[in-house]
Amino acid sequence: MTILVAVTDDAEGAAALKGALAEGRRRDTDVVALNLRPEPLAVPSDARLTVVDRTFGVEDGDAVLERLEKDVEVDLLVIGLRRRSPVGKAFLGDVAQRLLLEAPVPVLAVKP
Repeated sequence: MTILVAVTDDAEGAAALKGALAEGRRRDTDVVALNLRPEPLAVPSDARLTVVDRTFGVEDGDAVLERLEKDVEVDLLVIGLRRRSPVGKAFLGDVAQRLLLEAPVPVLAVKP
């Protein structure tokens, strides 16, 4: 049993990492952080966390879905959500929306 978290370079990515680590402690399981940031991910020393960098040139949503296909042990995906206006909610195409609809595992969506 593993938790996969998509970590982006913004407040939503930080919230997703924090949420995934809390859920990992609650479930007593390991967390795999898919680093979607351009720079290395700072890892807390006491966390049960493995960092995997995405493949260069692959879009964020594709990178997450590819990782889910490769790692059959993943049973939860954690993503960060951005606050959207009522008009913004009417338009699809957001990476988070795609992951919510296409992920083959349950998705925990957190906000900063």
